Amino acid sequence: MDLFEYQARDVFEKHGVPVLAGAVATTPEEARAAAEKIGAKSGGVTVVKAQVKTGGRGKAGGVKVAKSPEEAEALAAQILGMDIKGHIVRKVMIAQGARIAEEYYFSILLDRAHRTYLAMCSKEGGMDIETLAVERPEALARIAVDPNVGIDDAKADEIFAAAGFPEADRAAITAVMKTLWEVYREEDATLVEVNPLVKTEEGDIVALDGKVSIDGNSEFRHPEHDEFVDHSKTDPLEVLATEKGLNYVKLDGNVGIIGNGAGLVMSTLDVVAYAGQDLAAATGGPASGPANFLDIGGGANAEVMADGLDVIFEDAQVKAVFVNVFGGITACDAVADGIVQAYAILADHGKHPKPLVVRLDGNNAELGRHILDEAALPLLERVDTMDGAARRVAELAAAAK
Repeated sequence: MDLFEYQARDVFEKHGVPVLAGAVATTPEEARAAAEKIGAKSGGVTVVKAQVKTGGRGKAGGVKVAKSPEEAEALAAQILGMDIKGHIVRKVMIAQGARIAEEYYFSILLDRAHRTYLAMCSKEGGMDIETLAVERPEALARIAVDPNVGIDDAKADEIFAAAGFPEADRAAITAVMKTLWEVYREEDATLVEVNPLVKTEEGDIVALDGKVSIDGNSEFRHPEHDEFVDHSKTDPLEVLATEKGLNYVKLDGNVGIIGNGAGLVMSTLDVVAYAGQDLAAATGGPASGPANFLDIGGGANAEVMADGLDVIFEDAQVKAVFVNVFGGITACDAVADGIVQAYAILADHGKHPKPLVVRLDGNNAELGRHILDEAALPLLERVDTMDGAARRVAELAAAAK
């Protein structure tokens, strides 16, 4: 999960990283009130910053300096609602102004290729770090960080020396590095970036901007991270699936997909997409395609299957559903029993089924197929091959009104 800048700033402040005052606003009036309060600390100067999870805000006109609360209000009115690389600005951050003497860059990230962490640092911050890395790679220090040790005094000194900072700033800059490592470790982050990390004219080292990405696998350790979720960008069906403990991602097509195992589900998405394209080419109609990724794993019992079908049936875009299961640890007869019981559960809740194509293979496939045939569930068709099932579900989706 990527945080907004104002959220990253608050996380920095919680851990003791030096930051300037800031407040979030959703209206021009709120921006003015925030500027009146915050600007008092910086001679009336504030910065109005668009809060979107993408780079290039400044170049797009999403970051403006205001010299009065009235100007902050007017700038917020301009920035709110702005489209920045497909992201609509719904919030702005009103930040305290700073008298900047130097701009630096510092980040800690997960280096998957080398199975370690990586600290990157440069005396030349405030610009696109990707450009600097390509055009002048020698200006960007890259130092591996042992996960078991982190950034201690010795590692901070190593990063400091590699970046070429002046000796007079060693204590202040290395202290910030160590504190940012604490943010990275304690928040279970995959990225902590500060650009720019500035030296003010008064000689202070301050994190003027921040980017933090948090590992979603650590959610169970951080219930407090729920407050960072941007619900305006979350699909309601994904929220429903999360509440049911399902591994679900909403897509754009009209064929619901349920499978057991991420690899099988990914293959099913491809097969359904190809079948939809072939059918469209043959008939001249619109192409059907996958409406979701839904992996029920090995626990295809009645409740899990009912939850999966419930989420997919709630999707108005879905015209037909493909259940593609290869029996392994969970045998196909258990999956078939789950589907039969899921129909009963959904009927008890007033849910109406949509056309459903089921392909079962693997452990106890014959018994599973027999169970479904005997049940004679409404709108359910059983097809023995994956390609055949994909073609049939594409036909049903195309024929549905």
